Amino acid sequence: MNVIGLGASRLWFWTAWAGFSVLLGLVECPKAFAQTGQPSALPSLQEADAALKRHQPAEAVRIATQLIHNTPKDHRPVFLRATAYDMLHEYPKALADYTAGLQLDPKVAFGYQNRGAVYFRLSRFGESVADFDKLIELLPSEAPQLWQRGISLYYAGRYEDGRKQFELHQTVNPYDVENAVWHFLCVARASSIDKARAALIPIERDARVPMMKVHALFAGRAKPEDVLVAARADQPSAAELDNRLFYAHLYLGLYYDALRDLQAAREHIYKAATDFKADHYMGDVARVHAQLLRQVNATQEKTKPTR
Repeated sequence: MNVIGLGASRLWFWTAWAGFSVLLGLVECPKAFAQTGQPSALPSLQEADAALKRHQPAEAVRIATQLIHNTPKDHRPVFLRATAYDMLHEYPKALADYTAGLQLDPKVAFGYQNRGAVYFRLSRFGESVADFDKLIELLPSEAPQLWQRGISLYYAGRYEDGRKQFELHQTVNPYDVENAVWHFLCVARASSIDKARAALIPIERDARVPMMKVHALFAGRAKPEDVLVAARADQPSAAELDNRLFYAHLYLGLYYDALRDLQAAREHIYKAATDFKADHYMGDVARVHAQLLRQVNATQEKTKPTR
């Protein structure tokens, strides 16, 4: 069985594009998105959508900006430009456009989904959770899928709610070590490492290397160095090795963070965020966590007594 972990695909952007295709009338509307009742799309709007699919977000921004100027009450080009800015990592601009689009049509569920992700990338965790909650209000059936909400709850300090979200996600994704680890992290923060280890969700198989060794680490059956040995095993290609080492260092960093060993946590999280950086949602998690650790380090340096 192929296992797709929390950050193993670019599904977030594909979801956004699917939503825009619905808004544009280019594909049949799935149940996951609200019907818009809009007239058939203008060719230039279709061109902007096509530019996104060609991985040309700057061109999509150009076309969408012209459309927004010409049709300021049409939410479709606003959401489309928001996704283009999202792809360009211009998150403040993406946030502004998602917000403007939701003001024009507050029933577009994927707008809250994607704005929630942008809020997370900007370290605005409470607002991220609020948007995911709004998505669930509009589409209750989506609640089990929202592992992203669980991560935002963790960083917002709502550990018990995060635990519940990861337990809910386990019902639809039972072979994912990452989900078990984030559940562990929530329980550890809410109570203790011992209780988190006792409550660790069992995972029978996760095909991604070195995830089963990561699970053994959090279970207390492996050492940190075992994770790195597993990541380098079997002569992977350069790209595969980078991917493995990203996940190895991310979860080693989170492990040490749970143990309150901030020096070791920084070492591994910084490697995940820079040396082996990844262009997907878990890559965003590594960058956000690295920034938080830098802030903690800067605060500690400022409060050190001078001699």
